[in-house]
Amino acid sequence: MNFACKAWRLARGSAATGLLAASAVSIGIASAHAQTEPALLTGTLAKVRNSGAVTIGYRESSIPFSYLNARKEPIGYSIELCKQLVDSIGDAVNKTLAIKWVPVTAASRIDAVANGQVDLECGSTTSNVERQKRVAFSPTIFVSGTKLLVKKGSPVQGYRDLVGKSVAVTAGTTNEKTMRELSERFKLNLNIVVSADHAESFALVKAGKADAFATDDVLLYGLIAEDKAAAKGQSDYQVVGDFLSYDPYGVMYRKNDPQMARVVNESFEALAQDGEIDRQYKRWFLRKLPSGISLDLAMSPQLETILQTMAVKPE
Repeated sequence: MNFACKAWRLARGSAATGLLAASAVSIGIASAHAQTEPALLTGTLAKVRNSGAVTIGYRESSIPFSYLNARKEPIGYSIELCKQLVDSIGDAVNKTLAIKWVPVTAASRIDAVANGQVDLECGSTTSNVERQKRVAFSPTIFVSGTKLLVKKGSPVQGYRDLVGKSVAVTAGTTNEKTMRELSERFKLNLNIVVSADHAESFALVKAGKADAFATDDVLLYGLIAEDKAAAKGQSDYQVVGDFLSYDPYGVMYRKNDPQMARVVNESFEALAQDGEIDRQYKRWFLRKLPSGISLDLAMSPQLETILQTMAVKPE
């Protein structure tokens, strides 16, 4: 083989080696790029990544779940869990997200989620079949039920004592539906007075314009606790009667959004496994609230079982 032929073959080998090396580098870069690029986002995850914020709907008087402190800032059990959820959403979209706060009422909250006004509703909302037709819910974060708030000394000690009397309810709640059904079923002939929020419903009983206020027992205890704080340690109101409904609470988000559903479910499973839900429960139900009063409400066996089940890691 002459010198020219050898030179040509060496040059061709070097070129081939260079091409292979370049191809390997190119493939490596492409692989690394694919690993750092987020998956194609849809629904709420795409929305919050583009906007850089999660919009949270909060309640103004759902103590201790979602209400305003003295500085008019949203605080509470549901609010704290939702802040943790926002962090998980940020991890999913690979971006630090801000929070935009939007007040909602019991009557407006479902529409606010369904219509995209808010991304999450963090309050005291019962998850039931009827509502699940319009919105989606997180795993259960609390279990409550309808009871009655009355003035101490009231002859009303249960729903059967309400015949012909006035009962305050908050618009858009399951409690309103419960009381209307009870009135019809047991011929109570109730005068049902509908208010915009829980604070207004409570005010009707205080003013003597309603004989009782019907809503979830934990919300009634919260209102009484705040009333005690305002009255420096004493309240003239009490919660009476048997449970009139079963109400599991969840965080609302938009329906038919599988990416968001996965983040929500995995986030709450992680919070249960880590014990964070239990820690937040103790903070808001067993320790003193910012007002200085504690609800002293132990976790129900139902919620304990739900959290234990949620914390089980899949094999």
